[in-house]
Amino acid sequence: MVNIQNLHKKFGSLQVLNGLNLETPENGIIAVLGPNGSGKTTLIKSILGMVVPQKGEIKINGKKIIKHWDYRKDIDYLPQIANFPGNLSVTELIKMIKDLRCKPARDKELISLFKLEPFLDKKLNNLSGGSKQKVNLVLCFMFNSPLIILDEPTTGLDPVSLIRLRKLIQNEKEKGKTILITSHIMSFVEEISDRIVFLLEGKIYFNGTVAELKKATNQQDFEHAIANILSENHA
Repeated sequence: MVNIQNLHKKFGSLQVLNGLNLETPENGIIAVLGPNGSGKTTLIKSILGMVVPQKGEIKINGKKIIKHWDYRKDIDYLPQIANFPGNLSVTELIKMIKDLRCKPARDKELISLFKLEPFLDKKLNNLSGGSKQKVNLVLCFMFNSPLIILDEPTTGLDPVSLIRLRKLIQNEKEKGKTILITSHIMSFVEEISDRIVFLLEGKIYFNGTVAELKKATNQQDFEHAIANILSENHA
């Protein structure tokens, strides 16, 4: 699905991506992890075409993305912080996004899943953080795209909504989709991920399953395995 070769990106003198190589499977859930400044956000924005690297190549479904922006119609993206127009109601925002995407949408199903019916006529600037995140999730998942990118999808969610989100992501995987996730909630990552891609200083330090990570770090606990990587590289 996503093939990245020798990706380099600098912001001024700061090298953020440094020869990064990544190839994702056709379907599955891949967690992109790493400390702050490791290059996670720049990697995601490069895939989305929001950041243009100085060197390297990105292909989606075998096609180069540079100067071919139509590939983005096949990506569903959930940003970490959704800056919604506060003067719009939830219903107005959903309609606007549907009109912009011009694709079949399953918004009613997702509104029901996340129990958003009481909030549909409320202005977005009057919603709690958790309710805004549920709207964010509806906007992301209501189109049937083969590649889904989720940047901190659990932010602000209550335990019941978190369970519903996990089930939703698993259902999308079963449809044969590729799902990239960033999250600081390690229990969520461990439960849902097929592969872990761990970034350090703009390169991939580890790419494998949770079990392989535990074995490589000689740790039985996932959080301790991640901590082991960080301690080894900041000793």
